[in-house]
Order: sequence, then C-alpha cells, then structure tokens
Amino acid sequence: MEKIKAKPAFSPGSSKPKENQNDKIPSPTPVSFLMKIPDGPRNHMIAMLGEFAGTFLFLFFAFSGTQVANTPQTTAGSTSTDLPQGPNPIALLYISLCFGFSLAANAWVFFRVSGGLFNPAVTFGLCLIGALPLTRGALVFISQMLGAIASAGVVKALFNGPLAVTTSLGGGTSLAQGVFIEMFLTAQLVFTIIMLAAEKHKGTFLAPIGIGLSLFIAELSGVYYTGGSLNPARSFGPCVANRHFPSEHWIYWVGPSMGAALASGFFWIIKSCAYQSANFGQDFDDLEASAFNPEESLARPVVMPTSILDRPMSSDRGSRPSRDDPASSLLSQLQSGDRTMLQEDSRISREGRTSSAQRGTQPDTRNANVTEHNARSDLNNAHHKTTVDP
Repeated sequence: MEKIKAKPAFSPGSSKPKENQNDKIPSPTPVSFLMKIPDGPRNHMIAMLGEFAGTFLFLFFAFSGTQVANTPQTTAGSTSTDLPQGPNPIALLYISLCFGFSLAANAWVFFRVSGGLFNPAVTFGLCLIGALPLTRGALVFISQMLGAIASAGVVKALFNGPLAVTTSLGGGTSLAQGVFIEMFLTAQLVFTIIMLAAEKHKGTFLAPIGIGLSLFIAELSGVYYTGGSLNPARSFGPCVANRHFPSEHWIYWVGPSMGAALASGFFWIIKSCAYQSANFGQDFDDLEASAFNPEESLARPVVMPTSILDRPMSSDRGSRPSRDDPASSLLSQLQSGDRTMLQEDSRISREGRTSSAQRGTQPDTRNANVTEHNARSDLNNAHHKTTVDP
C-alpha cells in the first residue's frame, strides 16, 4: 500500500508570507555584558543616563527659546532714550512658554526611565519626603549638572552671538528679595511634582501637563526679577559655558533649596494629618474599589467625613431607616469598626477560590462580590439622599 506523503505547508518555490511589522514591535536583543551587571547598579546607570538626556533636551529647547527672545533688535536710527525700558511682556511670555512646554514634553517622555526630574531642587525635595533614595538622588544630581553644562555649551556653539541665557537679578531686586522669590517659585513647582507625580492617583499619567503649567506660571512671575531659575543646574550650566560666575550666583542654590524644603515640609504636615479625608472621594473611593477589586477594598479603611456619619439617614423626610435596611446596617458596622460581614464575605470568596482550584476550574466569587457591592451601593444611595434631603 502506497503511503501518502504529507503536503508541505510551503512548496520549495514559494516564499513564506512575511509578518506584518505593525502587529508587533520586536524587542531589541539585550546586550549580554550589560545584563550581567546586577540590577541595582544597572538601574542606577539607566536612571543617570535618562536624567542626563532629559536634562539636556529640556534645557536645550528652553535655552534656545531664551536665546531667541533675548537677541537684541536692530537699533539703527534710534537713541538710547528711545529703547524700551522695563519688562518686555512678549519676550517674558515667549521664555515662559519655552520652559513650560519643554519641561512638560520631556518629563512625559522620561518619567518611566528616570522619573523626569531634571532639577537638583526637585531631587532634593523628593529625597526629603522619602520618595527618592539618597543614593539615587546623589547619582542623578551629577547627571543633571552634566546635562545642564552640555546643553548650555551646545546652544552657545550653535547660535550666533554671546550666550544670553544666564540668570541675574533685575528690576532693582535685592539679594534678599531674590532669595525669597526663588524660594516661593520653586516651592510651587516642587509641591506640584509631589502631589501630581510622587503621590499616585487616577490622574498621575497627566502629571507632566500640570508640572509644565506650574513652571510656566512661575517663569511668568520670576523671569524679569531673578531670571526665573528654580533650578540650580539651569543657572550653573550657562555660567560654566560663559566661564563667568556672577556674585549673586549663590541665590540660585539657596533659594531653590529653601523652596524644596518648604514644599516638602508642607506636604509632610498634610500627609501626617491624612489629607485624603478632608475632601472625601476625590481619587479612588471604596465603592469603586469594591467594584473592581473586592479583596483590596476589604483591606482599605473606609474614610467618611464626620458630618456624614453624624447625620440621620432616611429614605423619606422625617422617617428613620429600619434595622433591616442594608445601608443602615453597613453604616453601623463602619461606625463601630466591625467588619464581620465583610470578612465573612471575603472568607467565602477565598474558600470558593480554594475549592475551585482543587477541582481545576475557575473560582466563582460572583455571589460574594455582588453581596458586598450591593451593600456598598445602598450605602452610597443613602448618602446621596441624605445630602439632597437634609
């Protein structure tokens, strides 16, 4: 009996169909000698590289715009008394936009690599609140300073004329005024970064927009009086490129450092007072947690304003809820701290998963989840009615 040979999937003369390159982006092959480096040193090295590149790009575009805005206009046929005196709003707006947009764009690009700091004052503030280890902070500080020097040097080499991006006091600003102006402007920027980026919440992915806007408004206020540094590296780089350090250069180290300490101290105060309970339900409340992750919601405390807990809950005006009302019973549990019912639901859910895993099937926790979710939904509805009908 003749054997039937299997037909090959592709004949020798045919060409194998190519994969659609848009379906999958191939990952680069890891460099063997780099992957042999332990995780800790390798991660520090990547963060340093990211901070150097990010600081360079951020300041390159910011310095470029500042250089253009500070380029003197042609003054042929005019006398010194004809030249404009005082601030130039168009130039100030142009410089502020360059710094704000450049920071927003590059922080969005590099935040997954190194955090997108680009500023020794920001690094100092994050170290003070414990969001950044001291070792990492010291290493990225070096990268930030080198990136600022490289950026100022490249701008000086590429653009005609002297480098006109240095920071100095203007408008009759005294040394003390300069220090405090830099302090408050930097405090605004650092506190924005702490609340939008270091404190994780539903809108963290939009943090670069708020950070860029924060630098924008700070530059609008400070460029004319102090140059709007808010960043020791931003002032240090041009001084190195010009080989000249003005006598008031220390202002751009002391002022931003004080601002970072002020923002970190204020954050520590509100954090220690549980600021989340002051404006309840702004981020990820327990009702949402129970819908998406019931197990997590059981472990998280339910935080409600005292004014809500003290109000009599009623579905009709002037009537008290019955003890059988699920919202009332759940509220009583929350007030007394008793989580027996919720723990029982969690135990049933875990037992269901264990028995299902032994049978090799998927766990069925729908009943337990629905029970808890319905109870919390009733509580939410009761709170809404209480607010409408006081």
